[in-house]
Amino acid sequence: MSNVHSVGENLNNYLVSSLSSGKRIQNASNGAAEMAILQKQERQVGGINAGTNNMQMGKDAINIADGAVSEITDSLQRMRELALQASNGTLSKEDKSYIQMEIDQLKAGIGEAAETTNYNGVKLLDNEDGKVTMAINADGGEHEFSKVNATLDYLGIKDFDVTKSFDLKTIDSALEKISGGRAKLGAQSNAFDVAINYNNGISYNTVASQSRMGDTEYGDYIQKLKKQQLLNDVQAQMQKRRQEDEERRVTGLF
Repeated sequence: MSNVHSVGENLNNYLVSSLSSGKRIQNASNGAAEMAILQKQERQVGGINAGTNNMQMGKDAINIADGAVSEITDSLQRMRELALQASNGTLSKEDKSYIQMEIDQLKAGIGEAAETTNYNGVKLLDNEDGKVTMAINADGGEHEFSKVNATLDYLGIKDFDVTKSFDLKTIDSALEKISGGRAKLGAQSNAFDVAINYNNGISYNTVASQSRMGDTEYGDYIQKLKKQQLLNDVQAQMQKRRQEDEERRVTGLF
């Protein structure tokens, strides 16, 4: 009888634990095969979510780079306007020197942006061929994005000077380069969006599968718990009655 009572108590404890935790499979004894599958799915979901977080950080870095490139574009457009002003043959050398002073300030701003724009210490605008690689899923698959080169040397405007002989095509070429870099950033951001949505879909469906396999079915388990509690009560009453009968038999009252 004690063994039956022990089994009933164990089942009762399991049902209560399952209801409180929401987990039907809590250890291998509840289902060794299911436990192995659930653990594998758990690792997969963890890897996918980590990869999604990595890609979101990549998007954040791209957004920072894009903001800086936008400011550089504005500076280049202002330099072109100033160069057009300097093309006026009625201006004196002194007038052109004033224009060049603003151009020098704009160039300094572009150079500083190229040097200092970064995400978590990773520079984003100082290397034409620079790439940032990150893991994107549980299997270690990788995705990368290319940085933009916005240095004065690469743009070809380091020595641009309207007080000397100059060509507007120099600024136009710089604008084309920076516009191409910005377009690349936009394409890479869109690629991250696609990959993030793909990861989210896999993660959602995997979690749903985990839930179907390992989560407690509350209605069913509540009924089981009530049934087990009733059985425990009946067993307790039967045991009490047997004890009373045994006491009467021993004392000669039965």
